[in-house]
Amino acid sequence: MILSDKTIRSMLSQGTLGITPLEENQIQPASVDIRLGNTFSIVEDDCNSIMQMGKMVAYKTIEADHYILLPGHFVLATTMEYFRMPDDLTAFVEGRSSVGRMGLFIQNAGWVDPGFEGEITLELFNANRCAIELQTGRRIGQLVFAQLDQKADKPYRGKYYGQRGATGSRIYLDNEVSAK
Repeated sequence: MILSDKTIRSMLSQGTLGITPLEENQIQPASVDIRLGNTFSIVEDDCNSIMQMGKMVAYKTIEADHYILLPGHFVLATTMEYFRMPDDLTAFVEGRSSVGRMGLFIQNAGWVDPGFEGEITLELFNANRCAIELQTGRRIGQLVFAQLDQKADKPYRGKYYGQRGATGSRIYLDNEVSAK
């Protein structure tokens, strides 16, 4: 079941769902708008290297109120909001139509697990031929919340729990590699 604005407000006032900072106008009929934070990370790569999933990837992270995303380029960004999800609620990260129409794709994994706590890292890609100026505080996407039929047995406490800022891939921490 997708949560309504009324249910979202109720959960926020009861403290079962945490979103800070949050302004009333971010709450939409069936979602909450998320705003762009002020940290951006790019992979420190050179054209001769290959990223490997089993090895740590180096990122350059900056704090800025504006970031120019060049055509065909990719950057990690973060939300302004810090989320505290209860163990019986999940959320989907969706882009805003107005942003997508500019050619800015939010390539987020798209899923916020029950029990997650932290800022959400967004993967942004400029599919346009023009550079796009990203501005801290701008509404960039939305979270759509869905109620689980019961609390999760194992709520999220993984490698991104408590993250702040644009957090790079931690896939190298996965200890299982399937051989196919």
